[in-house]
Amino acid sequence: MSDDVCALLKRFIDEAFNAGNMQILPELIAPDHVSHLPCGDHYGPEGVRIDIAGFRTGFPDLALTLESVIPCGEHIVYRFTACGTHLGPFLGIPPTGRRIRVEGIGLDRYQNGKAVERWIQYDSFGLLQQLGVLPGYPTFER
Repeated sequence: MSDDVCALLKRFIDEAFNAGNMQILPELIAPDHVSHLPCGDHYGPEGVRIDIAGFRTGFPDLALTLESVIPCGEHIVYRFTACGTHLGPFLGIPPTGRRIRVEGIGLDRYQNGKAVERWIQYDSFGLLQQLGVLPGYPTFER
């Protein structure tokens, strides 16, 4: 099962997130799927589509890179980096033209070849700082 969940996750990242192919979501996401995200929970393939569309609207060149992947049976833990250019509206923020780089972690659970649950955390505060809508941390010298 570990090799299977790695292949499913890689396909989700490459085809759905990076290429924007939303037609594959019903193949990869269970109808009763729940994504637990910093901005709230999303349900089923349609919820995942809405989440991806929101990011790809704000960052049309968005690219997610898997940095580390640890499969464990029906679960998989991963660390990712997302990079893109803010060229469209995102969370009500007009396009700034700024490049962003955000790191995050995820934990997915799979059953019968589909994701049934996903927990995602990413540096949402850092993302808003990079977009210029929140002040940055002061730099402290040691």
